[in-house]
Amino acid sequence: MRYLHTMIRVRDLDAALHFFGLLGLHEVRRRDSERGRFTLVFLAAGPNDPPLELTHNWDQTEPYTGGRNFGHLAYEVDDIYAVCAHLAEHGVTILRPPRDGRMAFVRSPDAISIELLQRGDALPIIEPWASMASQGEW
Repeated sequence: MRYLHTMIRVRDLDAALHFFGLLGLHEVRRRDSERGRFTLVFLAAGPNDPPLELTHNWDQTEPYTGGRNFGHLAYEVDDIYAVCAHLAEHGVTILRPPRDGRMAFVRSPDAISIELLQRGDALPIIEPWASMASQGEW
């Protein structure tokens, strides 16, 4: 058995692509189905990484429910502080800041929790992250 991909449903494909682009994922392939009225977009951080499949059902107008029940996606990053600062600069709310220099959580526009983990050892604890409170759910 081999892991193939993770799929999440998204209501606003452009917003989802922008969000995951901020995380460093790039589109690797796309399939539109006129008959099925959906678009599949596969994203990956690198050429050998398993892809994330975004499924956009063209007629979905209401937000999907149960995004929190999905659990979360997790990505390892080289510098958790730089990634969180980059996301915050682009309007992404850091729900669980990297107070410990190791872990943070954000949510996609479709309420999918994204865990960010520092590669290797935790970074030294610094402000403003050390005293930043968590908010919302992740």
